[in-house]
Amino acid sequence: MDVDGVTLLIDTPPELRLQLVAAGRSHVDAVLYTHEHADHINGIDDLRIFSVRQRRALPVYGAPETLAQLRESFRYIFDAGVTAYEGTSKPLLAPHALEPGRWQEVAGVPVLPLAFRHGHGRVFGYRIGDLAYLTDVKEVPEAERAQLQGLEVLVLNALWWRPHPTHLSIGEAVEVAHAVRARRTWLTHLTHETGHAELLAQLPPNVFPAHDGLIVEL
Repeated sequence: MDVDGVTLLIDTPPELRLQLVAAGRSHVDAVLYTHEHADHINGIDDLRIFSVRQRRALPVYGAPETLAQLRESFRYIFDAGVTAYEGTSKPLLAPHALEPGRWQEVAGVPVLPLAFRHGHGRVFGYRIGDLAYLTDVKEVPEAERAQLQGLEVLVLNALWWRPHPTHLSIGEAVEVAHAVRARRTWLTHLTHETGHAELLAQLPPNVFPAHDGLIVEL
């Protein structure tokens, strides 16, 4: 997302390069990680172009356990003793741990990390101004709902209609959207079980299914 000329990227999923090319993005100022699952981190190597071009370490932020998992899974990136072969490169990343529930600056932009349960671990959601991005959450407790009031846009995961042990169902996500009272809620992390047009017709006003290439302006 772009905030006053600063570009923040949330997560590095597989095929990140293709997504950035499709979106016309050639610059990233910082990365916010939600959690350490493969579908949210395995495109991390595609960050190398940004640290090479900018000739400095790209700051990456997240929960301490997420950053620890990144260091373990991608030792060649974070271990200073692992050097790239002559004529090659590796991503140069600077990890920074975030504390949930407290506004902190990321590349000069105020960001509020919020922690949620996700299976046996936790996932960070982020409020940035009047937008919040929550993925892979199973529930949004009252304390976090209070911190999400006044949103213009809420991006929220919704897997499918039936219950799931670690993700919100579509019905549960709609309930959260109503409680938070964002002006617009976009559902993401959807599956092949729901077609876009069919789901759009079933959702209440101001709640929409997201789609690839979607651009939301505030």
